[in-house]
Amino acid sequence: MKIDAYVEVLAREGELLADMAERAGTEAPVPSCPEWRIADLLRHTGAVHRWAAGFVADALVEPVPFPEAPELVGTELLAWFREGHAVLIRTLTEAPDDVQCWTFLPTSPPSPLAFWARRQAHETTIHRMDAEAALGVAFSPLEPEFAEDGVDELLIGFHARPRSRVRTPEPRVLRIRAADTGAVWTVHLSPEPARTVRGDEGGPADCELTGEAAWLYAALWNRLPLAGPGVTGDLKLARLWSETAGV
Repeated sequence: MKIDAYVEVLAREGELLADMAERAGTEAPVPSCPEWRIADLLRHTGAVHRWAAGFVADALVEPVPFPEAPELVGTELLAWFREGHAVLIRTLTEAPDDVQCWTFLPTSPPSPLAFWARRQAHETTIHRMDAEAALGVAFSPLEPEFAEDGVDELLIGFHARPRSRVRTPEPRVLRIRAADTGAVWTVHLSPEPARTVRGDEGGPADCELTGEAAWLYAALWNRLPLAGPGVTGDLKLARLWSETAGV
């Protein structure tokens, strides 16, 4: 996906997140993040938006901590979230293509600007799902290409990091198939961080997850149960994912 496509998704998803949060109310619990209420969701995502915008706007090449989120409530908190979201959109839109700044995943898009546009599009989409969960409505649809991209970022980026807890005592293989886009990932699990290869490599898998890319996206990010007819083989590996794959 191109940078402007990610920014379009980010703009839409942030607006939707705010609308859903406003409808749910800032004190509503968030079932997909059991310790959070909508206020916590807005503070977290608003802080992340400002954090990400800072790297791009100031060309920061070293990591910095998240900014403190203010203890606002109600309409003031929603306004603060919307302001930070707008700043992030403007920053990504106006930044030079060759801006150099810090990024944090082992495999990234072709430039830091592409990295941050992609990362914040997915960050905001996942938390939009959280706001919908708090409201008790079905998740809004995702374009299959974007959902496939988010699965790829999760597998090849986040779970290649040393901090990933998705590990097995003995080597096991988890295969993931997006039925609508044709994408396939083979995840090699072991006592070390997972190693994911795009494609099926032709060998057997201990467990397979098959479904539309949007379902895989929500389930692998632990926003839907990783269960059902699309999960075959050793179900313990699916349970392992659900229990240890939180980012």
